[in-house]
Amino acid sequence: MLSASRAGLSWGLLGVAAFSFTVPFTRFAVDDGGMSALFVASGRAVIAAVLAGAALAITRQHRPNRTQWIRLAAVTGGVVIGFPMLTSFALTTAPASHGAVVIAVLPAATAVMAVLRGHERPPISFWIMAGGGAACAVVFAAAQNGGLSGLHWSDLLLFGAVVAAAIGYAEGGLLARELGAWQTVSWALVLGAPLMITLTAISMTHQPPTGTVTEWAAFAYLGMVSMFLGFFAWYRGLAIGPMAQVSQVQLTQPVMSICWAALFLHEQLTWATVLGGFAVIACAGIAVRTRLGSLPTAARVDQRR
Repeated sequence: MLSASRAGLSWGLLGVAAFSFTVPFTRFAVDDGGMSALFVASGRAVIAAVLAGAALAITRQHRPNRTQWIRLAAVTGGVVIGFPMLTSFALTTAPASHGAVVIAVLPAATAVMAVLRGHERPPISFWIMAGGGAACAVVFAAAQNGGLSGLHWSDLLLFGAVVAAAIGYAEGGLLARELGAWQTVSWALVLGAPLMITLTAISMTHQPPTGTVTEWAAFAYLGMVSMFLGFFAWYRGLAIGPMAQVSQVQLTQPVMSICWAALFLHEQLTWATVLGGFAVIACAGIAVRTRLGSLPTAARVDQRR
């Protein structure tokens, strides 16, 4: 049991480490204007969809039923279209470290969506801490822009990305129990492929993408790892479990993203960024743990299988 727990945590941490490069690499790809935000967001989804389609075909996966396709549309809208699009446009102006702090509220937002989708009744402390995390993120964004009246459009896009991803993660988590973990992500990518291919073609016609070898490498990483291979490690860790423990390693993602932003983008870390990040992460962590602690015993046992 102990070795299984360590294996689950190791795979989960590997997945989170893979995802932690997403924000700084997106910022890096769109930074000099050689690649448009639309191209980065849609093009990386096309790369992931090609890999996903090949994996589904090679393994001869059964197609989802009609109801599952409808639910997959929510996953596609959240994690294939919504989150990449909104973050890519936001990071054309917002620093990666700033984006990482705002997005740090995602674990709590995902927990809220899971509560609403699963019709759970968590204690009032859950709602307090989830709301506290969102408030900390808003205060941080406002403080960085001179007050609530100075909130930049990029902050609104980042908050929208959090909502989109939370919906996609919550519905995807439920579907993974029926279709399988990587299969759910793969079908969602395939479902969104026609739109993303069209948007990629439009973006290339309007602005042919250019970039250095390093920028193209960052773009390739976003397509192959952030949107596809990273989910293999992440969902494998959740499958090994215990899920309640493994899921919480996601709270380390914003910390790693901020560090990568400082290392690769040479962004200066201020006390406001550090303190804001820890405040959001602390609230999100308490909210997630409160929700997990409020689940019925049978549900917690089921999560560990």
